Formats: sequence, C-alpha cells, structure tokens
Amino acid sequence: MKIVLIHGQNHKGSSYHIGKMLAEQFSENEINEFFLPKDLEHFCMGCYACITDEEKCPFYAEKKKIMDEVEKADLLIFTTPTYCLRASAPMKAFIDLTFTYWMSHRPRKCMFSKRAVVISTAAGAGMKSATKDIQNTLFYWGVPYIKEYGIAVQAMSWEQVSDKKKARIKQDIEKLANKISNKRNVYVGFKTKFMFGIMRMMQKKGLGSSPEDKEYWKENGWLDKKRPWDK
Repeated sequence: MKIVLIHGQNHKGSSYHIGKMLAEQFSENEINEFFLPKDLEHFCMGCYACITDEEKCPFYAEKKKIMDEVEKADLLIFTTPTYCLRASAPMKAFIDLTFTYWMSHRPRKCMFSKRAVVISTAAGAGMKSATKDIQNTLFYWGVPYIKEYGIAVQAMSWEQVSDKKKARIKQDIEKLANKISNKRNVYVGFKTKFMFGIMRMMQKKGLGSSPEDKEYWKENGWLDKKRPWDK
C-alpha cells in the first residue's frame, strides 16, 4: 500500500505520532511524508495564473512534488494540530494552493478511488472543526472514503501524554486500521455524484472559472457520458 502523510506542522507532536502510528499498521507499505510549511512554505497569492495553466503558479514545482505522490497513493493521512479551534495555518495554505484539484475546477480521476484519514489533536477542544477543514477539501477532491480521528491529549507534547491516553489511542488506531483494511472496495456515494453533476452542468453552460477548465472536462469526456469513477 502506498501511503502519503501530509503534516500540518514541522514539529513532531501528538498529531504527527498518531498519523505515523496509523501508517505503520499496514504491512508492506511505502510511506512518503511531507511537512508543512517546510515542504511548501507559501501562501496563495490570488493571481489566478493556475486557472489558465497550473504550471504558471509561482510555487508549481514545490506543489508538484507533493501532489505527484498524492496522486499515486492508495491512502492519504492528513495530520494537523488544533490551533484556535481550526486546522493549522500551513495546512490551510496547502488547501488554498491546491484548489484546482476541486470538482469545481479540474478534479483528478485517481482521487475518486482513494481512502483518506484526517487526524487532529488538541490540549482541550476543537478537533472536529479542525478536521472538518480538511475533510471538506478531500470531499471536493472527489475522495469517496474519508475517516477522521480527533482526541484531546491534555498535553503540550507527545512525551507529556499519559500512558493511559496513549494506550487508548493505540487501541483506537488499530480499530481504524482494521476498518480501512476491511473496506476492500471503495464506492463513490450519492453526495459526491450529485456535487459532480452540479459542477458538470456549470461547465457545460460555460459557468466555470475559465475556458481551460471546460476544455479539461471535455478532454476527459465528463461533459458527455464518462465519469471519473468509471472503471
């Protein structure tokens, strides 16, 4: 199994350790890790260059290193600390910089068969709202199988997390890994198909962001009868 971990922090805190714990549950895996902002230290400039040509993004080369691995992965694991009840700023910057992957622009066929897990920890509260930012992105990428795991570790570092809490986390992660392993076939659900249909209608009517987006849909056959989840 090819696994990509994208960490919304450079430091190796509780969210990082739980993400690694999950990745290591799968045998014969190939793991690629990226740390934000170390591997993508930029914010979207709002220049819209990527709408006409993605290679014109001033940060294209750095994005491509990450997204090439994302496209090849079987399982995506996103980790982020909970900062002020939301995902970290570097993770939000990553989301902004990859918005052309959304169904409203140029979704990738490979995304419609992937599995993903979003993990967040906090000293106290806010994990659900932090993971929601990333879950929304994965949905609009077309990923059909998304799980989330959030837990209040009541500590400022992984070393400070109590043994009792770590034992509970280990048990939770083993159960989550079993669920993922047992889900042999991933199917695109109604909600994703419905959203894709809305975006398709907008592209057909010329209501998309650019002629280049519409041409992309046309080249993939999605303005006709083909769909990205078709085998």
